Amino acid sequence: MVNYSNFGDRKVLPIWYEDKTNKLKPVYRNLCLLSVVFAFSIGLFVGILIPLIYFGDQNQQENRTTTDIPVMLSPAAEAIKNIFVNNSYGYKNLTGKDSNINEYPTVSFIDKYLVENSLNPLLVDGVYWGKKVEDLLPIGYDQQTHISWSNYVDNNAAVKLEQGCGRMQNRLVTFQDGSKGCARYRQNIDQIQGELFSFYLAQILKLENLAPSVVSVVNLKSPLWENIAHDIASAQWNSNRPIVLTKFIANLDSANIPAIFKPNERHLNKNDVVNMTEISIDNGELLNNLVELAQWSDLIIFDYLTANLDRIVNNLFNYQWNINIMDAPAHNLAKNLDTNLLVFLDNESGLLHGYRLLQKYERYHSILLENLCVFRKQTADVIKRLKQDGNVGDLLKDMFEKRNSAKIKDVLPTLPDKSVKILNERIDRVHEQIMKCSSQFSDKVT
Repeated sequence: MVNYSNFGDRKVLPIWYEDKTNKLKPVYRNLCLLSVVFAFSIGLFVGILIPLIYFGDQNQQENRTTTDIPVMLSPAAEAIKNIFVNNSYGYKNLTGKDSNINEYPTVSFIDKYLVENSLNPLLVDGVYWGKKVEDLLPIGYDQQTHISWSNYVDNNAAVKLEQGCGRMQNRLVTFQDGSKGCARYRQNIDQIQGELFSFYLAQILKLENLAPSVVSVVNLKSPLWENIAHDIASAQWNSNRPIVLTKFIANLDSANIPAIFKPNERHLNKNDVVNMTEISIDNGELLNNLVELAQWSDLIIFDYLTANLDRIVNNLFNYQWNINIMDAPAHNLAKNLDTNLLVFLDNESGLLHGYRLLQKYERYHSILLENLCVFRKQTADVIKRLKQDGNVGDLLKDMFEKRNSAKIKDVLPTLPDKSVKILNERIDRVHEQIMKCSSQFSDKVT
């Protein structure tokens, strides 16, 4: 081992070298002192400057308005958005090797504040679409539009009946002024009932996504039909049969199921909206997507209440054999290319035929409802009122009585009491879902 303390071999330095060294010692001492003071000054300056910059930036962020949709949120927002990653209503219970992990993930107050305030224009109370989304919803078909269509059919005559407007014996009707309508003819009366009362229910729910419709009776002596007796015979329509006549909507295109709803385990809640705000780099595209999802939230509720078999349930049922079917356009759903309004077509299975098949299809009806936790406030309020009053059957029957002639009521029955009972039960179920979501995602929940 080398001995660095071997004083016995110390060399003797010349006297002139020791004198020179002694003269330089005070200089080195001063330089060292100066460097220490300089380094301390620089450290103090940096230590003061960094907090000033940081808190200044924080103040600027707090002074910004919340009307702009943020493109990126704080990294800790990942903890928030992943809380309900597996389903819409619960935290995942961790077992086994992960049992020591807190099963109720939390984030700091600051991160929670940032996320919730970033959603202010988009969501209200964590479960309702906000004003920024509601204001952009496309204009649909309001009560006045329905009244105008009814008056038009009563005072005009058809001049042509040709194939179109879907399957089987449906026909495209052309009126004397060139306007068009779609006539739905069915052998089963309950399909006409389903179409009509689903249309009435949409109005009670204040949904404007269903085109104006009226009931008419095929009568070759009436002004409406007398000019097209030959076309009616070619269509193999029987006299004295009820049909639903819907205003023709031009420039429709197919509508696809949003990606967020495609796999069965997916869902839509507050945290999913956070995800969308983080991923999107285009605020316009983001808003368009949210406006479409707002319409889908109404569609999911409407189809659950009516037990519609011919729309999304059709895709879900066939998913077990064809995993690509969720990529196909949704059945009987169209998008108006002029306005981006989703149009809910072909509701004939609602309220009667769909109710008879609940034992077979209820699990598919429930999938989307149970994973939906963002609603239109207007729709939720109507659901709440219908649950409290329990009068949806009276409202539907009253609309039927007031809007149809004695001739129509002779050939088309009102909605059966059994259907009314099931509808009330499903209204209760939707209200329960809204309350459950509110208890889990409301901004008031701590």
